[in-house]
Amino acid sequence: MRMVDLIVKKRAGEALTREEIQWFIERFSTGNMPDYQVSALMMAIYFQKMTMDETVALVEAMIESGDQIDLSGLPGKKVDKHSTGGVGDKTTLILIPMVAACGAPVAKLSGRGLGHTGGTLDKLESFEGFRVELTLEEIIENVQQYGLAIGSQTQNLVPADKKLYALRDVTGTVENVSLIAGSIMSKKVASGAEGIVLDVKCGSGAFMKTLEAAKELGQKMVDIGTRMGRETVAIVSDMEQPLGNTVGNALEVKEALDSLRGNGPADLMELCYALGEQMLILSGLAANTSDARRQLEAVIANGKALAKMRDLVAAQGGDPVWVDHPEHLPSASHSIELTAPSGGFVQDLAAQVVGESSMLLGAGRETKSSTIDLGAGIVLHKKRGDAVQAGESLAILYANAPEKLVEAAARLGEAYSISPEALQGEFPLIHARITSSKQ
Repeated sequence: MRMVDLIVKKRAGEALTREEIQWFIERFSTGNMPDYQVSALMMAIYFQKMTMDETVALVEAMIESGDQIDLSGLPGKKVDKHSTGGVGDKTTLILIPMVAACGAPVAKLSGRGLGHTGGTLDKLESFEGFRVELTLEEIIENVQQYGLAIGSQTQNLVPADKKLYALRDVTGTVENVSLIAGSIMSKKVASGAEGIVLDVKCGSGAFMKTLEAAKELGQKMVDIGTRMGRETVAIVSDMEQPLGNTVGNALEVKEALDSLRGNGPADLMELCYALGEQMLILSGLAANTSDARRQLEAVIANGKALAKMRDLVAAQGGDPVWVDHPEHLPSASHSIELTAPSGGFVQDLAAQVVGESSMLLGAGRETKSSTIDLGAGIVLHKKRGDAVQAGESLAILYANAPEKLVEAAARLGEAYSISPEALQGEFPLIHARITSSKQ
């Protein structure tokens, strides 16, 4: 078998066989395939696309390149959740304790933020001492003892995907639905969950800018999961404006803790409940969405979800006292207020611009090696549809480097669009629920 033959075959629009895909992934992941040949194949795939059979074969080959987490020894049906990333998206910090408090065991592997989107691991490290680098044994032990664990992807979990994504990132071949879906689902399947709920974001602050593109990606991932024996559901949610009222690591943790106490913003809780309903149904703990919603609301009301957050923090090296005393979390020593230049109604609050403003404050990374300021970020006082008077506060920006505030505030001002007319039309947070196309 020769790599050049696979390149020519895919360039001509033909489908690669399972054996051909397994062969090139195995050789590439072990360092026996030159980058330039794999880059050429990725470009051919970018233009000619992949069939579902090819995509599933790619996922299987990438999974087989490294470790897999075996959760079969744990009681109950294990469920997982993945978000395609957004601004102010702290759902994992609320959702996982809620679902675990309802009795569904969750082993969640999360990522760090890059660019204008935030990362769950960075947020959790706002708790001093919190360890995200867990061994497979520690993940299983924590799920067994506490019902939940949130950690980083281990070095040898789907290593072929890491190498392949790094190559795609510098060769202009990231934006192919099969490759994106395959990358995400290889990690989800390798993580050992039997049920997978996907939160696919769409809008200005999301990777998928349009509803059509988000639905296409969601359907592809659901069908991959189904083909691989995992019950999989996708929720397409809005990311035209940030989720909740905070953007920035410790600020988002504080908002998540407020939410676990029952004081969360309406949009944030709506999404947490929508995702949690699907997780409980897939886990077999709820018969329908009404039953699931009742259980989720109960663990918020009786404090069990907040108790699970204490368990999570304590189990992974943090001080659980901080859960009840968020004033210990990192904070910023400088702030600036953004006020409305005119009265009217907020027509738009561009999520990506808000994320970029937060990054300018130090709350995000421009590159993977960038150091983030856990205390920096933005508290939003006005969002889409809200009435506002001239001079009224739109947001407060926080930073430990005061020289960053003016530029970030100017950028944040560009995110707001204010009009004398009230906002017209419907703006749903949940756009669609996607199940297997075979059903």
